[in-house]
Amino acid sequence: MTDGLRVEVDGPVATLTLDRPEALNALTIPMKLALRAELERIAVDRAVRAVILTGAGRAFCAGQDLAERERPDAAPLDEEVRERYNPIIRALRSMGQPVIAAVNGVAAGAGASLAFACDLRIAAADARFVLAFGRIGLIPDSGATWLLPRLVGAARAAEMALVGDPISAEEALRIGLVSRVVPNDDLQAEARTLADRVAAGAPLAVALTKGALERAATIDLDEALEGEAKLQGIAGASADHAEGLAAFREKRAPQFTGE
Repeated sequence: MTDGLRVEVDGPVATLTLDRPEALNALTIPMKLALRAELERIAVDRAVRAVILTGAGRAFCAGQDLAERERPDAAPLDEEVRERYNPIIRALRSMGQPVIAAVNGVAAGAGASLAFACDLRIAAADARFVLAFGRIGLIPDSGATWLLPRLVGAARAAEMALVGDPISAEEALRIGLVSRVVPNDDLQAEARTLADRVAAGAPLAVALTKGALERAATIDLDEALEGEAKLQGIAGASADHAEGLAAFREKRAPQFTGE
């Protein structure tokens, strides 16, 4: 464990566990710095092909540790968001490896934003998503106002952000915030199975696909079509594409290298 973050790498999958269960994994400065550093390290590690982000104990992440904010030397909130939260969100979105949020319990405030920033979200049956910033006189941050409307649409995003009622796992599934809900005890195994399936793909093609989906939120159809053509040219010239074709012809599993 490093500053409230537990890191485990098993084959092609890295699992990052927010590990302050006694505080519902509320985020402290050391945790944020450690999470950012680990994401940036993994981003350049070609042996890691998928990432799981989860929480220890009964919560995914309760958001900012409010006791830390009450200290006399606490940084202004805009500085805290710019310097410690935003880099984490950028790292999650920009790294080539897909990140799976295994939401094992409550994901509140910036903890919910962390889940929103992941590429895939699966939830335990007891999971809940809460944007209760308004109850403490703040606004949703860490990318929530950009990410959430793109996940669930403008109307549901506005209700979650302005009303702040908890969203159950089943409701999250219904509105498309998560892709599946599983029994609590099965969450980690299901997340690993999903990560293994992602990791089995061609790393270059997976990274290019993730980038294309990211850009699609801010470009028009013609730009998306041209972007797909350019990326397909890159993927089509790769050794992984040649290996994929050979494996298909030879009726065997491909051995991708990311080249």
